[in-house]
Formats: sequence, structure tokens, C-alpha cells
Amino acid sequence: MSDDRRMSVLRAIVQDYVETSEPVGSKALLERHHLGVSAATIRNDMAALEEDGLIAAPHTSAGRVPTDAGYRLFVDRLSAIKPMSPPERRAIARFLDEAVDLDDIVDRTVRLLASLTRQVAVVQYPSLTRSTVRHVELVPVAAGRLLVVLILNTGRVEQRVIETQADLVGADADARLARLRTEVNAATAGQPLRAAATRLAELPGVLSPRDAELVSEVAGALDDALVEEREERVVLAGTANLARLGADFPASIEPVLEALEEHVILLKLLGVAHEQGDVAVRIGHENPFAGLHSTSMVTSGYGAGQERVAGLGIVGPTRMDYPTAMVAVRTVATYVSRLLAE
Repeated sequence: MSDDRRMSVLRAIVQDYVETSEPVGSKALLERHHLGVSAATIRNDMAALEEDGLIAAPHTSAGRVPTDAGYRLFVDRLSAIKPMSPPERRAIARFLDEAVDLDDIVDRTVRLLASLTRQVAVVQYPSLTRSTVRHVELVPVAAGRLLVVLILNTGRVEQRVIETQADLVGADADARLARLRTEVNAATAGQPLRAAATRLAELPGVLSPRDAELVSEVAGALDDALVEEREERVVLAGTANLARLGADFPASIEPVLEALEEHVILLKLLGVAHEQGDVAVRIGHENPFAGLHSTSMVTSGYGAGQERVAGLGIVGPTRMDYPTAMVAVRTVATYVSRLLAE
């Protein structure tokens, strides 16, 4: 059996099974696909594919279904993924462009992915440790209270109120804060958050004792933002889609639902997307967590500019329309990255 014909038969089985959810037999392949060979040849090819572990026969049917290995070969041999049409891309851009802040971007993104793929969508908030500082604003709220506003390149905004002995409403308070604001932003703007925290901690050494104390307190607020637990956060949408696809899970969807509730698991799986600008696909038992062995995960990294700051993707059964899922994830990640870079 030639490799090209083997791939043609496997591709046909994957496409038919994804579309119908029914095991695929040689007769159906002859009727639906122009393979240019006899029924006997197709049966021989299917037997060879089964021997290679790429398809399997469910005990209730004479047809065949793809295995995890079969899906993997199918995905790896995709020569090209058909891009979304211009109207589809315009609709995505218009929907995301209406977002008013980072929370709205994340919310719209996860809902959009779930709608496009009809799977469970997962979006990670941009990681603070991978972000850079765009601006630090200092706003007095009382004589001894200062609001520190940290604005990152991803659009994420962190706020901390610090208590200070400094007089922030006196006669020269405005000029003093303006001077410190300039010094703080000169030291931190464009810097990764860890580097910004280090440079800010060094800044008191070149300031007057009176200003140095206040800047030290601002540096402490920035450190608090760096270790904020909320950076390890994911948002899900479309979980109800699993009920529609319940027949695709051999036992039940309960292990999948339990795994999706463990955000630590999702964060680890999305972690690979941080370093990847393109799409990563984990199929079935390639997922390291038992609860997700009956699923596939399609992910991509996103971020501002070249830096990947977080991951997004979808989770669904292994019987998935991989080309559609891959192009949806890739397209949405590209648009979110562009939006954050503006």
C-alpha cells in the first residue's frame, strides 16, 4: 500500500467519522470519496491501517474509527489549513474591537472561541511576569494614602492603595508627585515587570530621603502586583457543549468536567502555548492528565508584539474537526495579539 493512498483512506475515514459520528466502512468510503480503487483494495488498505494502530473497529460495528494515533497522523499531515473567509475575519475583528478593557477582551475571546468551534473554550489572563510596564500613575486619595496604578502592555491594570507618612495634599504635593511620577516612569516604562521592580527598588538611592521613602513604598506595591495570585487565572465558556457531545466520551463526561474545574491543570496545558506563536494540538492520551484522555486540546499563545504572555484554546472530544478548530484558534489568537499591541 502506497503512503499517499494510505493517507487518502485515513483522511477519508477521519472526515466521515467527524461528520457522522458513525464508524466508517469500505462501502461508505467508495460512495462518498473518489479514491480510484476497488472495494477489495480499500478493505486491504483499512486492514493495514488497523494493523498500524491508526484505526480500530468498535465491537458493535464492522466499520472503523480513527485512533489517537490516526488523528495525530492526520493532523501532522495537514498540508494547509483553509483560512477563514474575509467576512468571517471582519466579524471577529468587529466583535473584539468593541471590547472596552482587558476583562472584556478575555470575556469576548472565550465566548467567541466557544461559538466558532462549538467546543469548550479556555483563555488565560495575560501573565504578569511576562508583561512589560506601559505606565505607572500616582494618584493621591488622602493626606496619607496614595493610589498606585500599574498599566501593562497587555492592557492589564493593577491598582494598589498604600498608606504613607508623606503629606500628599500639602502646598508642594502636586509638584512633588509630578516629579516622582516622572522618575518612576523613566525607570520602569518598557521594562518587564521583574526588571521594573528591581529598577524601582534601586531608585531611592538617587533621591532625597523624603522622596526615597515614598518611592520605596511604591516599589513595595509593585512587588505585591508581581506575586498577585490572580495572574494564574483562566476563563472558560461553552462547557455545555460537552453535553451535546456526550456520546463521544466512552464512560461519561464527569472526568472531563472534573479536569476542567482544576484550573492548575489547564494552566499547565496552556503553558506550552506561551512559547508558541502557532497552534499546538494534544490528542487523547497525549494529554498528561487522565481526566482528559478522551479529549483533544488545540491551543496557541497570544501577546503584545513578539512576546507570548498567555495561552488560549479549546477542549473537546478527539472526534473533532481539527482543521476548523486550528484555524479558529490561530485566527482569534492573532486578533487578540493585535488588539493588545495597540
